[in-house]
Amino acid sequence: MAKTKNPVVDTLLCMLEQCFEKNAWHGPHVRASIRGADAQEAAWRPQRKRKNVAEQVLHIAYWKYSVCRRIRRGKRGSFPLKGTNWFPVSAKLSETRWEEYKQILENQHAQLRQMVVDLATAGPSSLTSGRVHMIAGIAAHDVYHAGQIRLLRSMYESTR
Repeated sequence: MAKTKNPVVDTLLCMLEQCFEKNAWHGPHVRASIRGADAQEAAWRPQRKRKNVAEQVLHIAYWKYSVCRRIRRGKRGSFPLKGTNWFPVSAKLSETRWEEYKQILENQHAQLRQMVVDLATAGPSSLTSGRVHMIAGIAAHDVYHAGQIRLLRSMYESTR
């Protein structure tokens, strides 16, 4: 992790990285939770009307986008998919579409991370407590859904 010389920003970046892509004490991060899942597994549901892995991935991506948009005061409706919060995924998910969904997640994470880095140079007034809490919250959101994805994958494996 690159240091920004701002301890608050560095802590937020560390949290984002541990929860999304770096090894941490709490267990699997988001990337580890989806590693190796194919489209069939990503679209599997434990019960009708329950979320699947692909929907969890898009939900995580959407809220990263939402935090970025709110802090940057960006235009609504610029997420790569139409809709908000939860995006229904068909049981007939293709491998190509699944790869697209994972790329949306990666892109939204990169944008969120860059927005946090930008806060380090934007001046002290840019790091309001509300923004710090929102960024810390989205890191916690990653861990929460990484756990749900691991549970879904474990349930999927038990059906095989």
